Amino acid sequence: MSVTILFTIIILMGCIALLSVRVMLKKDGRFPDMHIGSHAALREKGIHCAKTQDREEAGKKNLFERINLN
Repeated sequence: MSVTILFTIIILMGCIALLSVRVMLKKDGRFPDMHIGSHAALREKGIHCAKTQDREEAGKKNLFERINLN
């Protein structure tokens, strides 16, 4: 039982070390931003996150369209 826990801890430490190599070795190293709005290719295509797209669509409707949800 203790061998399994020790082995698991060693594997997890190795994984964390491998995932953070770029952050540690680069001068201003940071983890990459995974948000949709931060990708240049998606911005060029006009693709935003779902919340932003909903907010943009809600802003296009006038008051009458918002009241009548038919």
